[in-house]
Amino acid sequence: MFDLGFVVSGLLTGLREGVEAALIVAIVLTYLARTGNARYFGRIGLGVLVAVVLSVVAGGVLWATVGKLEEPYEQVFEGLTMLLAAAVVTWMLFWMRRQAASVKGDLQAKVDRALTEGSVWALTILAFTAVIREGIETALFLVGQATSADTGAISVLGGALVGLGAATALGYGFYRGARLINLRTFFTWTGIGLIFIAAGLVSRAVHELVEIGVIGVGAGMAFDISGVLPHKEGVGQFLRALLGYTSQPEWATLATWVAYTVTVLWLYLRPLPPSTPLPSEVPQPVGG
Repeated sequence: MFDLGFVVSGLLTGLREGVEAALIVAIVLTYLARTGNARYFGRIGLGVLVAVVLSVVAGGVLWATVGKLEEPYEQVFEGLTMLLAAAVVTWMLFWMRRQAASVKGDLQAKVDRALTEGSVWALTILAFTAVIREGIETALFLVGQATSADTGAISVLGGALVGLGAATALGYGFYRGARLINLRTFFTWTGIGLIFIAAGLVSRAVHELVEIGVIGVGAGMAFDISGVLPHKEGVGQFLRALLGYTSQPEWATLATWVAYTVTVLWLYLRPLPPSTPLPSEVPQPVGG
């Protein structure tokens, strides 16, 4: 049975990360077409395919590893996985925000270099490295969400597949030059959504470590509102999937969630310097 909250969190992750990868591929394909090098599309496709396959394999191996561990090593590994996933996604959100203005120019320069030096296989490597970064990040973040989902792992995967499918469609739209979405708005709001999901992973990781005694400070229960909004059913279950909500948080868990959310949101929403605007362009339409 699907859990709507985990479906939404998986969908948001797949959509956001998928669009980043799709935009990169669309920029490269558009530039190749404009420069009369469309014959190299196959090389780009190969790089993307290999990156996708390796990302799926990495996610599968990580998920299988979690399932084979025994207590308390399972909780330790789950906690570390969730912390790593949150850290990687947080770093990538800020990296994308800083590098947005130069991504297009950098990609086109790399394509020119590959064509000029006659190493067309460098195009395959370019596509691979661009997509594998997003792919591994997506796999890690989804495994982190699935790990925290208890019985909702299939919901995370289902939502992610829908999100990736939508991202693929948007990527084709970018290639054709269609302004299907406002990229500035899209990246800002999906980034905020991922910050809340990451906050849930961080607090859940702290809970796992408190539960097995690795963290002893703040292990007492802050409050219990399970009689009003239980986290195992209804709205509480939905909030648990998206925000890491729990009706019985430890002080350490609660403090971690608040500290992460407030700090990262403040840093993320600060105005950018004029020289580094958020993405606002899509590739120009390609004829045909």
